[in-house]
Amino acid sequence: MSELFKAFVIDKSDSNVQLEVQEITKDFLPDADVLIKVHYSGINYKDGLASQSNGKIVSTYPFIPGVDLAGQVVQSKDRRFEKGDYVIATSYDIGVSHYGGYSEYASIPADWILPLPKSLSSGLTLKESMILGTAGFTSALSIQRLEEHGLSIDDGPVVVTGATGGVGSLAVAMLAKRGYEVIASTGKESEHDFLKSLGASKVISREELYDGTLKSLASQRWAAAIDPVGGKPLASLLSQIKSGGSVAVSGLTAGGSVPTTVYPFILRGVNLLGIDSVFTPMSVRKQIWHRLSTDLKPNNIDSFIAKEIRLDDLPTTLPNILDGNIRGRVLINVNS
Repeated sequence: MSELFKAFVIDKSDSNVQLEVQEITKDFLPDADVLIKVHYSGINYKDGLASQSNGKIVSTYPFIPGVDLAGQVVQSKDRRFEKGDYVIATSYDIGVSHYGGYSEYASIPADWILPLPKSLSSGLTLKESMILGTAGFTSALSIQRLEEHGLSIDDGPVVVTGATGGVGSLAVAMLAKRGYEVIASTGKESEHDFLKSLGASKVISREELYDGTLKSLASQRWAAAIDPVGGKPLASLLSQIKSGGSVAVSGLTAGGSVPTTVYPFILRGVNLLGIDSVFTPMSVRKQIWHRLSTDLKPNNIDSFIAKEIRLDDLPTTLPNILDGNIRGRVLINVNS
Protein backbone atom coordinates (compact mmCIF):
# COMPACT_ATOMS: atom_id res chain seq x y z
CA MET A 1 0.00 0.00 0.00
CA SER A 2 1.77 3.14 -1.22
CA GLU A 3 -1.06 5.55 -1.99
CA LEU A 4 -1.53 8.78 -0.07
CA PHE A 5 -4.19 9.12 2.62
CA LYS A 6 -5.22 11.78 5.12
CA ALA A 7 -4.13 12.02 8.74
CA PHE A 8 -4.36 14.70 11.40
CA VAL A 9 -0.80 15.39 12.47
CA ILE A 10 0.47 17.34 15.48
CA ASP A 11 3.96 18.77 15.21
CA LYS A 12 5.98 21.03 17.47
CA SER A 13 8.76 23.53 16.96
CA ASP A 14 10.18 25.29 20.00
CA SER A 15 7.09 25.78 22.21
CA ASN A 16 4.60 26.10 19.35
CA VAL A 17 2.28 23.28 18.32
CA GLN A 18 1.00 22.97 14.75
CA LEU A 19 -2.26 21.13 14.05
CA GLU A 20 -2.65 20.10 10.42
CA VAL A 21 -4.33 17.53 8.20
CA GLN A 22 -1.62 16.06 5.97
CA GLU A 23 -1.36 13.49 3.21
CA ILE A 24 0.89 10.60 4.26
CA THR A 25 1.68 7.02 3.24
CA LYS A 26 1.72 3.79 5.23
CA ASP A 27 5.47 4.28 5.79
CA PHE A 28 4.63 7.17 8.13
CA LEU A 29 2.80 4.76 10.46
CA PRO A 30 4.44 2.47 13.04
CA ASP A 31 5.08 -1.13 12.02
CA ALA A 32 2.45 -3.07 13.99
CA ASP A 33 0.45 -6.30 13.59
CA VAL A 34 -2.79 -5.04 12.09
CA LEU A 35 -3.52 -2.33 9.53
CA ILE A 36 -7.02 -0.92 9.96
CA LYS A 37 -9.07 1.22 7.62
CA VAL A 38 -10.49 3.67 10.16
CA HIS A 39 -14.17 4.55 9.81
CA TYR A 40 -14.85 6.48 13.02
CA SER A 41 -13.03 7.99 15.97
CA GLY A 42 -14.03 10.36 18.76
CA ILE A 43 -12.74 13.27 20.82
CA ASN A 44 -11.78 12.72 24.44
CA TYR A 45 -10.27 15.02 27.05
CA LYS A 46 -6.90 13.34 26.58
CA ASP A 47 -7.05 14.13 22.84
CA GLY A 48 -7.62 17.78 23.68
CA LEU A 49 -4.57 17.77 25.92
CA ALA A 50 -2.54 16.23 23.09
CA SER A 51 -3.27 19.34 21.01
CA GLN A 52 -1.67 21.64 23.62
CA SER A 53 2.02 22.47 23.87
CA ASN A 54 1.88 21.91 27.63
CA GLY A 55 -0.60 19.02 27.60
CA LYS A 56 1.97 16.47 28.82
CA ILE A 57 0.41 13.73 26.65
CA VAL A 58 2.64 13.66 23.57
CA SER A 59 6.40 13.32 24.06
CA THR A 60 7.61 12.71 20.50
CA TYR A 61 6.66 14.68 17.38
CA PRO A 62 5.29 14.52 14.73
CA PHE A 63 2.35 12.56 16.09
CA ILE A 64 -1.14 11.34 15.15
CA PRO A 65 -3.50 11.54 18.16
CA GLY A 66 -6.86 9.84 18.77
CA VAL A 67 -7.23 7.32 21.62
CA ASP A 68 -10.28 5.66 19.99
CA LEU A 69 -10.85 4.07 16.60
CA ALA A 70 -13.20 1.65 14.90
CA GLY A 71 -12.84 0.24 11.43
CA GLN A 72 -12.09 -2.72 9.17
CA VAL A 73 -8.95 -4.84 8.96
CA VAL A 74 -6.99 -4.36 5.74
CA GLN A 75 -3.89 -6.42 6.57
CA SER A 76 -3.03 -8.64 9.51
CA LYS A 77 0.08 -10.50 10.66
CA ASP A 78 -1.87 -12.01 13.55
CA ARG A 79 -4.12 -15.10 13.18
CA ARG A 80 -6.77 -13.60 15.47
CA PHE A 81 -7.73 -11.06 12.79
CA GLU A 82 -8.45 -11.40 9.09
CA LYS A 83 -8.96 -8.94 6.27
CA GLY A 84 -12.51 -7.62 6.41
CA ASP A 85 -12.99 -8.02 10.18
CA TYR A 86 -14.75 -5.14 11.95
CA VAL A 87 -12.76 -4.12 15.01
CA ILE A 88 -12.40 -1.62 17.86
CA ALA A 89 -9.16 -0.33 19.36
CA THR A 90 -9.12 2.00 22.35
CA SER A 91 -6.77 2.99 25.17
CA TYR A 92 -3.42 1.29 25.88
CA ASP A 93 -0.82 3.61 24.30
CA ILE A 94 -3.02 4.54 21.33
CA GLY A 95 -3.02 8.30 20.82
CA VAL A 96 -0.40 8.78 23.54
CA SER A 97 2.88 7.15 22.49
CA HIS A 98 1.50 5.12 19.56
CA TYR A 99 -0.11 6.79 16.53
CA GLY A 100 -3.88 6.89 16.99
CA GLY A 101 -7.21 7.04 15.24
CA TYR A 102 -7.15 10.46 13.56
CA SER A 103 -6.07 8.94 10.29
CA GLU A 104 -7.69 7.09 7.41
CA TYR A 105 -5.47 4.12 8.28
CA ALA A 106 -4.00 3.01 11.60
CA SER A 107 -1.38 0.37 12.38
CA ILE A 108 -2.14 -1.20 15.77
CA PRO A 109 -0.73 -4.11 17.84
CA ALA A 110 -3.10 -7.10 17.79
CA ASP A 111 -3.17 -7.31 21.59
CA TRP A 112 -4.89 -3.90 21.71
CA ILE A 113 -7.71 -4.82 19.32
CA LEU A 114 -11.03 -6.58 19.87
CA PRO A 115 -13.76 -7.65 17.46
CA LEU A 116 -16.81 -5.42 17.14
CA PRO A 117 -19.39 -7.00 19.51
CA LYS A 118 -22.15 -8.80 17.61
CA SER A 119 -24.84 -11.28 18.53
CA LEU A 120 -28.10 -12.58 17.11
CA SER A 121 -30.20 -10.17 19.17
CA SER A 122 -27.90 -7.19 19.76
CA GLY A 123 -24.56 -5.63 19.03
CA LEU A 124 -22.92 -2.41 17.93
CA THR A 125 -22.25 -0.73 14.63
CA LEU A 126 -18.86 0.87 14.07
CA LYS A 127 -20.49 4.27 14.47
CA GLU A 128 -22.19 3.29 17.74
CA SER A 129 -18.95 1.92 19.13
CA MET A 130 -17.32 5.32 18.70
CA ILE A 131 -20.32 7.22 20.05
CA LEU A 132 -19.48 5.23 23.18
CA GLY A 133 -15.69 5.12 22.80
CA THR A 134 -13.41 5.49 25.79
CA ALA A 135 -16.02 7.62 27.57
CA GLY A 136 -18.64 4.87 27.30
CA PHE A 137 -16.12 2.20 28.23
CA THR A 138 -15.15 4.19 31.33
CA SER A 139 -18.80 4.63 32.33
CA ALA A 140 -19.54 0.93 31.90
CA LEU A 141 -16.40 -0.12 33.76
CA SER A 142 -17.41 2.21 36.60
CA ILE A 143 -20.82 0.57 36.85
CA GLN A 144 -19.33 -2.92 36.78
CA ARG A 145 -16.87 -2.04 39.56
CA LEU A 146 -19.67 -0.55 41.70
CA GLU A 147 -21.77 -3.68 41.21
CA GLU A 148 -18.82 -5.92 42.02
CA HIS A 149 -18.59 -4.02 45.32
CA GLY A 150 -22.20 -4.77 46.14
CA LEU A 151 -24.26 -1.99 44.56
CA SER A 152 -27.83 -3.03 43.79
CA ILE A 153 -30.92 -1.18 42.58
CA ASP A 154 -32.54 -1.33 46.02
CA ASP A 155 -29.67 0.49 47.77
CA GLY A 156 -30.87 3.99 46.92
CA PRO A 157 -29.84 6.86 44.65
CA VAL A 158 -26.60 6.90 42.65
CA VAL A 159 -25.16 10.33 41.90
CA VAL A 160 -23.19 11.17 38.75
CA THR A 161 -20.97 14.25 38.78
CA GLY A 162 -19.95 16.19 35.67
CA ALA A 163 -23.11 14.74 34.19
CA THR A 164 -23.13 16.60 30.87
CA GLY A 165 -19.65 15.38 29.86
CA GLY A 166 -18.94 12.25 27.86
CA VAL A 167 -18.44 9.91 30.83
CA GLY A 168 -21.13 11.55 32.94
CA SER A 169 -23.93 11.65 30.38
CA LEU A 170 -23.34 8.06 29.28
CA ALA A 171 -23.22 6.92 32.92
CA VAL A 172 -26.60 8.56 33.57
CA ALA A 173 -28.19 6.72 30.66
CA MET A 174 -26.58 3.37 31.49
CA LEU A 175 -27.53 3.49 35.16
CA ALA A 176 -31.10 4.46 34.28
CA LYS A 177 -31.36 1.60 31.81
CA ARG A 178 -30.25 -0.78 34.57
CA GLY A 179 -33.06 0.55 36.77
CA TYR A 180 -31.11 2.67 39.22
CA GLU A 181 -32.41 5.93 40.67
CA VAL A 182 -29.97 8.38 39.09
CA ILE A 183 -29.18 11.85 40.39
CA ALA A 184 -27.27 13.98 37.89
CA SER A 185 -25.03 16.81 39.10
CA THR A 186 -24.11 19.66 36.76
CA GLY A 187 -23.21 23.31 36.76
CA LYS A 188 -25.26 23.93 33.62
CA GLU A 189 -28.89 24.84 34.30
CA SER A 190 -29.65 24.78 30.58
CA GLU A 191 -28.96 21.02 30.45
CA HIS A 192 -31.48 19.82 33.04
CA ASP A 193 -34.02 18.70 30.43
CA PHE A 194 -31.32 16.84 28.50
CA LEU A 195 -30.21 14.93 31.58
CA LYS A 196 -33.77 14.02 32.49
CA SER A 197 -34.28 12.76 28.94
CA LEU A 198 -31.37 10.38 29.56
CA GLY A 199 -33.09 8.96 32.62
CA ALA A 200 -32.01 11.15 35.54
CA SER A 201 -34.78 11.20 38.14
CA LYS A 202 -33.41 14.47 39.54
CA VAL A 203 -30.83 17.06 38.53
CA ILE A 204 -28.91 18.97 41.18
CA SER A 205 -26.33 21.76 41.02
CA ARG A 206 -22.70 20.98 41.61
CA GLU A 207 -22.86 23.42 44.54
CA GLU A 208 -25.31 21.08 46.25
CA LEU A 209 -22.57 18.47 46.37
CA TYR A 210 -19.76 20.89 47.20
CA ASP A 211 -20.49 24.43 48.38
CA GLY A 212 -16.89 25.31 49.11
CA THR A 213 -16.90 23.83 52.61
CA LEU A 214 -15.37 20.43 53.35
CA LYS A 215 -16.61 18.23 56.20
CA SER A 216 -15.03 15.04 57.47
CA LEU A 217 -18.50 13.47 57.47
CA ALA A 218 -21.79 14.84 56.17
CA SER A 219 -25.31 13.43 55.94
CA GLN A 220 -25.45 10.07 54.19
CA ARG A 221 -27.22 10.72 50.88
CA TRP A 222 -25.93 8.45 48.12
CA ALA A 223 -25.63 4.69 47.77
CA ALA A 224 -22.81 5.20 45.27
CA ALA A 225 -21.34 7.70 42.85
CA ILE A 226 -19.63 7.90 39.48
CA ASP A 227 -17.15 10.77 39.51
CA PRO A 228 -15.10 12.02 36.54
CA VAL A 229 -14.40 15.30 38.39
CA GLY A 230 -12.00 14.61 41.28
CA GLY A 231 -10.46 17.37 43.41
CA LYS A 232 -12.25 19.00 46.33
CA PRO A 233 -15.72 18.02 45.00
CA LEU A 234 -14.68 14.36 45.32
CA ALA A 235 -13.61 14.93 48.92
CA SER A 236 -17.04 16.42 49.67
CA LEU A 237 -18.77 13.57 47.83
CA LEU A 238 -16.97 10.91 49.87
CA SER A 239 -18.34 12.44 53.07
CA GLN A 240 -21.92 11.99 51.77
CA ILE A 241 -21.79 8.31 50.72
CA LYS A 242 -23.89 5.84 52.71
CA SER A 243 -22.22 3.17 54.83
CA GLY A 244 -20.66 0.49 52.66
CA GLY A 245 -21.13 2.53 49.51
CA SER A 246 -18.57 3.23 46.81
CA VAL A 247 -17.34 6.01 44.55
CA ALA A 248 -15.89 5.13 41.14
CA VAL A 249 -13.48 7.91 40.16
CA SER A 250 -12.13 8.27 36.63
CA GLY A 251 -11.19 11.91 36.13
CA LEU A 252 -9.65 15.07 37.50
CA THR A 253 -11.31 18.02 35.80
CA ALA A 254 -11.50 19.70 39.25
CA GLY A 255 -7.93 18.74 40.15
CA GLY A 256 -5.76 15.80 41.12
CA SER A 257 -5.52 16.54 44.84
CA VAL A 258 -8.31 15.17 47.06
CA PRO A 259 -8.19 16.75 50.57
CA THR A 260 -10.23 14.11 52.37
CA THR A 261 -9.90 12.42 55.77
CA VAL A 262 -9.93 8.75 56.71
CA TYR A 263 -13.34 9.04 58.41
CA PRO A 264 -15.55 8.02 55.46
CA PHE A 265 -13.40 4.92 55.04
CA ILE A 266 -13.01 3.80 58.67
CA LEU A 267 -16.38 4.90 60.10
CA ARG A 268 -18.65 4.14 57.14
CA GLY A 269 -16.65 1.61 55.17
CA VAL A 270 -16.78 3.73 52.01
CA ASN A 271 -14.82 2.38 49.01
CA LEU A 272 -12.91 4.66 46.63
CA LEU A 273 -12.59 2.73 43.36
CA GLY A 274 -10.04 3.91 40.81
CA ILE A 275 -11.21 3.35 37.22
CA ASP A 276 -8.30 2.73 34.86
CA SER A 277 -9.68 2.44 31.35
CA VAL A 278 -6.23 2.52 29.76
CA PHE A 279 -4.68 -0.79 30.77
CA THR A 280 -7.78 -2.82 31.60
CA PRO A 281 -6.92 -6.47 30.81
CA MET A 282 -8.35 -7.69 27.52
CA SER A 283 -10.45 -10.35 29.26
CA VAL A 284 -12.25 -7.63 31.25
CA ARG A 285 -12.30 -5.31 28.26
CA LYS A 286 -14.27 -7.88 26.26
CA GLN A 287 -16.77 -8.26 29.11
CA ILE A 288 -17.31 -4.51 29.25
CA TRP A 289 -17.77 -4.16 25.50
CA HIS A 290 -20.22 -7.06 25.57
CA ARG A 291 -22.22 -5.18 28.19
CA LEU A 292 -22.00 -2.02 26.08
CA SER A 293 -23.65 -3.96 23.27
CA THR A 294 -26.37 -5.43 25.52
CA ASP A 295 -27.59 -4.35 28.98
CA LEU A 296 -25.59 -1.10 29.12
CA LYS A 297 -26.20 0.10 25.56
CA PRO A 298 -28.18 3.35 25.82
CA ASN A 299 -31.58 3.21 24.15
CA ASN A 300 -31.09 6.68 22.67
CA ILE A 301 -27.47 6.26 21.67
CA ASP A 302 -27.58 8.70 18.72
CA SER A 303 -28.64 11.52 21.06
CA PHE A 304 -25.13 11.54 22.55
CA ILE A 305 -23.61 12.95 19.36
CA ALA A 306 -22.88 16.61 20.05
CA LYS A 307 -21.75 16.87 16.45
CA GLU A 308 -20.21 14.80 13.69
CA ILE A 309 -17.10 16.22 12.04
CA ARG A 310 -14.43 15.41 9.47
CA LEU A 311 -10.67 15.13 9.91
CA ASP A 312 -10.40 18.57 8.32
CA ASP A 313 -12.43 20.03 11.21
CA LEU A 314 -10.09 18.76 13.95
CA PRO A 315 -7.67 21.73 14.09
CA THR A 316 -10.50 24.04 15.19
CA THR A 317 -12.65 21.54 17.09
CA LEU A 318 -10.13 19.57 19.15
CA PRO A 319 -9.06 22.34 21.57
CA ASN A 320 -12.72 23.03 22.49
CA ILE A 321 -13.02 19.80 24.50
CA LEU A 322 -10.85 21.39 27.19
CA ASP A 323 -13.34 24.23 27.75
CA GLY A 324 -15.97 21.86 29.16
CA ASN A 325 -18.64 23.38 26.94
CA ILE A 326 -19.40 20.29 24.83
CA ARG A 327 -22.40 18.17 25.80
CA GLY A 328 -21.99 14.49 24.93
CA ARG A 329 -19.66 13.14 22.25
CA VAL A 330 -17.95 14.60 19.19
CA LEU A 331 -17.81 11.90 16.51
CA ILE A 332 -15.24 11.94 13.71
CA ASN A 333 -16.34 10.40 10.42
CA VAL A 334 -12.88 9.73 9.05
CA ASN A 335 -14.06 8.93 5.53
CA SER A 336 -16.26 12.01 5.02
